[in-house]
Amino acid sequence: MANIKSAKKRVKVIRTKTLRNKMIKSGVKTEVKKVYAAIAAGDAQAAKKALVNATSAIDKAKSKGVLHKNTASRKNKIA
Repeated sequence: MANIKSAKKRVKVIRTKTLRNKMIKSGVKTEVKKVYAAIAAGDAQAAKKALVNATSAIDKAKSKGVLHKNTASRKNKIA
């Protein structure tokens, strides 16, 4: 465990950022799964709407630095 005050703060900040990143990544995965579920169900309208939401979530994750730009590009091609 950290003994120095600045090191303790870094641990706290990293924990907060890790939780935020996990939440954003999980949201991206959920949106991509919704696209695949709508396609499997054969619902074109729902698939289009889910695709727009998934693309938006991926782009937001990229802009916040949670996803690398190449990863976001790859996920956008799949979703």
